[in-house]
Amino acid sequence: MKKLIASTFLAGGLLAFAGAAQADCGDVSIAEMNWASAGVAAYVDKIILENGYGCNVTLVTGDTMPTFTSMNEKGEPDMAPEFWVNSVRTALDAAVAEGRLIQAAPLLSDGGVEGWWIPKFLADAHPDIKTVQDALKHPELFPAPEDPSKAAVINCPAGWNCEVSTSNLYRAIEADKAGFQLVDSGSAAGLDGSIANAFEKKTGWLGYYWAPTAILGKYEMTKLSFGVEHDKKEWDACTAVPDCAAPKVNAYPTSDVYTIVTKNFADKAGVAMDYVKTRKWDNQTVGKVLAWMDENQGTNEDAAKHFLKDYQDMWTTWVAPDVAEKVKAAL
Repeated sequence: MKKLIASTFLAGGLLAFAGAAQADCGDVSIAEMNWASAGVAAYVDKIILENGYGCNVTLVTGDTMPTFTSMNEKGEPDMAPEFWVNSVRTALDAAVAEGRLIQAAPLLSDGGVEGWWIPKFLADAHPDIKTVQDALKHPELFPAPEDPSKAAVINCPAGWNCEVSTSNLYRAIEADKAGFQLVDSGSAAGLDGSIANAFEKKTGWLGYYWAPTAILGKYEMTKLSFGVEHDKKEWDACTAVPDCAAPKVNAYPTSDVYTIVTKNFADKAGVAMDYVKTRKWDNQTVGKVLAWMDENQGTNEDAAKHFLKDYQDMWTTWVAPDVAEKVKAAL
């Protein structure tokens, strides 16, 4: 990444006209999606684009499908910092090919991650547990919350997409024959609370979760393999389909998470577009920032400022030195 930054900003005369390009940045609208990591990313971009590049940024409430539809059909908002593209891959590819939208940097460098996890302290104590199948050999390590004499796989709340895939994989891997119950966590708070409780009591936990999230930023978890590669055809035909008759063991996909912008933004943003094409962060960093946000009852803006103050070694590689100094001065 450092080589990329160096080559970008040492190109002949680029820094010389940076001021003029920044002045031309003008009004920019950014989607503040309604989940934590994307909301924080929106504020990071707002702070950097306003203070480092002279843009006038407005945040607008966003969600995956409404934001994509609006950007694709109306050209607004200008930018969606954290966009999980798998859900609109075909339509996005068409919009990019036809020049309406541009897919910029992969904001999450390791992608959005889903799977079945166990506490790291348990994985360290039992190095033989590498796969879900390995975990099912040890029902005594994963007590059910309501009945510790039985083992449990903790599922998502009813109605969530992950509840479907977890239920199908539970059946596919025949966890019931290994003595495991499938436990509905009831709510987001219930799912998070079950993990927190396992760490407080230092007991085992096996179930579904995803990253980046505050919980995985606060509690160290180990994702288990299902022992197979992701089969997209099987996933679409069965794994993700409610009550699929004959589910097979499958692996969760890694979700592509990119920043997408409109053609209009790319044309007017000038040097700021170099920033959008470059900046990315990893799930571990995002998780730690979200954990700080949760512990301090902070807002998206609070968490963004925390990141910019405490992770300068990361974000200053995304911008030219003069831009970094302007952002630092504004914090």
